[in-house]
Amino acid sequence: MNASAQHPSHSVPRGTLSAFGQHLRHWRQHRRLSQLELAQEARISTRHLSYVETGRSVPSREMVLRLVARLDIPLRERNTLLVAAGYAPMYRERPLDDPALFAARQAVTLLLQSHEPYPALAVDRHWNLVASNRMVPLLLAGADTTLLQAPVNVLRLSLHPQGLASAIVNLVQWRGHLFERLRQQIAATVDPQLQDLLDELQAYPLPPAASPTQLEGEHVGVVMPLQLRTAQGVFSFISTTTIFGSPVDVTLQELAVEAFFPADDFTRQALQHLQATLPPS
Repeated sequence: MNASAQHPSHSVPRGTLSAFGQHLRHWRQHRRLSQLELAQEARISTRHLSYVETGRSVPSREMVLRLVARLDIPLRERNTLLVAAGYAPMYRERPLDDPALFAARQAVTLLLQSHEPYPALAVDRHWNLVASNRMVPLLLAGADTTLLQAPVNVLRLSLHPQGLASAIVNLVQWRGHLFERLRQQIAATVDPQLQDLLDELQAYPLPPAASPTQLEGEHVGVVMPLQLRTAQGVFSFISTTTIFGSPVDVTLQELAVEAFFPADDFTRQALQHLQATLPPS
């Protein structure tokens, strides 16, 4: 590769530079940083940063990486800014079944399987189901089959009137909990598809019998139980989220494992009984 390909700063079209500056300014303002604050964190002059944002100055690849790191921009969007500045994307995006992600795929499978007899699932950035253990399908009885066709969006499945909404005892609280998680994710990623998903979910009607009563065991700001009405009775869960630490692959950064734990003895015993009815894995 020749030097100009490695360092295309003097051959980048002006329109590309303007696009990069617009991206950078958008993220800086979204993170509520002034030019002075970002310049200090990135160890460059405010004047230089201003020139970069307006397209009057060409950022080096190292500077682009420094700025996106200081702004805590997700890997997918870091690639976008690198391309806008005239550089090749740095972070690969591979499907989870790619041989290079074999170890990560094994880790996800182990997490899901070892969590039985309790339900656990893996989702991508947009909450589409990637994988689940054998307990998850047992809790989806009554959901419309159209919501179970790939790609299955677990938030849509949970809150849609034809999904699990009518089976969630504390639907009002659970909706609010999921909405807040989505808002936090949107704030971090500025993903319009997530905003569209939030708008869709918020438009779903509540069942007439939905109760806003705070349930026993709910600790606002700490943990939100999920109470699910099933053929065996009401199951009570608390959930945890597991993500990969310091990933350098877009797919892995956007992957999350949602694991549900029993919140009472009845749920624990009932799930153990359900697991006993499953064929050997």
